[in-house]
Amino acid sequence: MGIENMKMPQLGESVTEGTISKWLVSPGDTVNKYDPIAEVQTDKVNAEVPSSFSGTIKELIAEEGDTLEVGEIICSIEIEGGGAAPAEEAPKEEPNEEAKGSAPAKPKAPTKDSGNKARYSPAVLKLSQEHDIDLNQVEGTGNGGRITRKDLKKIIESGSIPKAGDAPAPKTEAQAPQQAPVKESAPVQPAKQQASAANVPVVPGDIEIPVSGIRKAIASNMVRSKHEAPHAWTMMEVDVTNLVDYRNSLKTEFKQREGFNLTFFAFFVKAVAQALKEYPQINSMWAGDKIVQKKDVNLSIAVATDDALYVPVIKNADEKTIKGIAREITELAGKVRSGKLTSQDMQGGTFTVNNTGSFGSVQSMGIINYPQAAILQVESIVKRPVVMNNGMIAVRDMVNLCMSLDHRVLDGLVCGRFLQRVKEILENTSKENTSVY
Repeated sequence: MGIENMKMPQLGESVTEGTISKWLVSPGDTVNKYDPIAEVQTDKVNAEVPSSFSGTIKELIAEEGDTLEVGEIICSIEIEGGGAAPAEEAPKEEPNEEAKGSAPAKPKAPTKDSGNKARYSPAVLKLSQEHDIDLNQVEGTGNGGRITRKDLKKIIESGSIPKAGDAPAPKTEAQAPQQAPVKESAPVQPAKQQASAANVPVVPGDIEIPVSGIRKAIASNMVRSKHEAPHAWTMMEVDVTNLVDYRNSLKTEFKQREGFNLTFFAFFVKAVAQALKEYPQINSMWAGDKIVQKKDVNLSIAVATDDALYVPVIKNADEKTIKGIAREITELAGKVRSGKLTSQDMQGGTFTVNNTGSFGSVQSMGIINYPQAAILQVESIVKRPVVMNNGMIAVRDMVNLCMSLDHRVLDGLVCGRFLQRVKEILENTSKENTSVY
């Protein structure tokens, strides 16, 4: 018999962590390789995680609601063969190795009152080390008294962190960190946190909506994008009168022949894909000490549900016809709304096109889909009076293209030229110049 560890998989490009939303197995259950063992939520997808091994579930390391980084252990499985040590013995070696070093303050696995070595998830160990928390002074609220990330976050928010070497604290205080002695500087941080989060006034008639795991992940990714990427913004208006006339002349026959709609958005996606091939700098990502210019043009498109936003990817969009792009838009949107979107559908995006015009927006500033370098908002097509080259005024179909860019990667000049090229392609889209097939 041997023990194998299941780790948090990477369920999409740029996904760094996942939340265990539901366990589909329990300790003692027998599983085959590829059997689903858990449901995991990320900022991009809600997916089932398959087992990498056949055997018996030994222990669920992470609990429902725990958020773990990609590569952290979520459970252990006992398999036939192999000489691995039992799961209970594996972590015992870690504190001994730590004890040999010169960092006694790193509480890997302190001894509990029972005399047995305590077991902690990798997420709990990491968080305790980051904040120098003595886990021996913490009483867990998880199954069997296990310490969870929520327990540690509560202690961190309280501002009273039990540390190794501090004056001994009664266990009752460790169980209720909000009642523990407070250091002089502690009230400052909790006061700020309570003002910004906990102390939101709630009066009769207000509705309190719990934040789902996927909404938390979206929020985290958006905050990361705004904090790390210096956003700049530019906008250009485009006369799409000929495009509108061309598409309207085709839409009924196209729907009857192909079985799906020929949307305006498909024309915009095709124009963006073509311009990205001509201005490959836009199709780049920031990578710390270098900029990675991507070879493939894979366009992420934003698709919203009632409570979440997903960004499935049209792969190699520059190689597809307008018809092919329209088909993929329909299929991907259908997958999102039916809950059948897979992690594979979300991977590889190099640039995002967002159809904000679908709900009537005429101007918006999108947050970049990290780690991409730019996002383009296609706004609503509206009829407006326009002064023509001959000085006459005419009613034209106009649309605003709004682009947010990462100023670490891109400058205004190249983005301006890119948008000018998209504008040129769209304004020259007509029955005479363009084929959808």
